Amino acid sequence: MRNNTSLTGRERVFGDEEVIVTKTDLKGHITYANRVFLGISELPLGEAIGAPHSLIRHPDMPRCVFKLLWERIESGKEIFAYVINRALSGDHYWVFAHATPSYGPDGKLCGYHSNRRVPKKATIESVIRPLYAELRGIEEKHADRKQGMNMAYAALMQKLTDGGTDYDRFVFSI
Repeated sequence: MRNNTSLTGRERVFGDEEVIVTKTDLKGHITYANRVFLGISELPLGEAIGAPHSLIRHPDMPRCVFKLLWERIESGKEIFAYVINRALSGDHYWVFAHATPSYGPDGKLCGYHSNRRVPKKATIESVIRPLYAELRGIEEKHADRKQGMNMAYAALMQKLTDGGTDYDRFVFSI
């Protein structure tokens, strides 16, 4: 995908009964993509396979959420997260993602698997958009992207602590 694709502001949707599925290697390169993923992302199979999953990263998605996601799945834990992605056209689409580590026959970590479903619109509008805007604001205040991501991550963890909860309880409570 061309990373300079202009955003259209148009939202793409998929059916409540549909599930987006992708698998990646340990570096996050796509090794499998189902037809729902290919359709919503507008990626041809040949362009998707072997490409980094970040190919569909939307600029409104806070990097600190991906930091949390990678920490969890690299440590062998699953994670659920609300994610905004970008299609090839510049349209966007929201998902409620469940990412898990994948293990080979030898028991070693060999990649990652993600299933995505349609998220609750009310949750996106009332909780996720404002939270992600706040986190992106923190990230953008820092010239050093890594420092910005780490500061936003710390702010997210502090919000959870102040709310007397952890990430998993939070994401399932909204």
